[in-house]
Amino acid sequence: MSSLQFNAVLLAISTQLSAKELENLKFLCIDIIGKRQRDDVKTGVQLFQLLMERGKLGADNTKFLSDSLIHINRHDLSNKLNNFESQCEITDDQPDDDEKAKLDVATEVIAEHLGRSWRKLGRRLGLNDVKLDSISKRHPTELEETTRELLKEWRKRQGAEARTAQLIQALRACTLNLTADKVEDRLASP
Repeated sequence: MSSLQFNAVLLAISTQLSAKELENLKFLCIDIIGKRQRDDVKTGVQLFQLLMERGKLGADNTKFLSDSLIHINRHDLSNKLNNFESQCEITDDQPDDDEKAKLDVATEVIAEHLGRSWRKLGRRLGLNDVKLDSISKRHPTELEETTRELLKEWRKRQGAEARTAQLIQALRACTLNLTADKVEDRLASP
């Protein structure tokens, strides 16, 4: 899904918000957006832009807005947003089934063994610090879930080009050889 499609979903949501619902959404953003900027917001689109600028909203980061829409009893709009995110994950740009199976195995092994070095691996795989911070905020205390989220994001970015060999190479480049060995061992065993 392109950013144009994501923006189209946000536009559709914005047009379906009443003035009262927009005020309620702005109230839910009280800790994120300052009073002056909140007062200047007259449309959902303007609010969504501020949330994007603050890293609280993106095509791969819809949880805050989705939860906020539920809090103002607009489950229909939350579902629309969640349906968009689900469609993003199902794309034709995926590795073949054999490679997907290997990537799933590698993801499990890496999540089990990586620990606190997940950020180092993320940088080696080409994710920027903003994305890494976003992943960290979603799972602040669960390292395995943080690692799974990191690898999910990497796979989404790589699309059909995602390969287990790239993961193993990145692990070794980060001197995480034990984890790389465990991935290779698990892939070699039937």
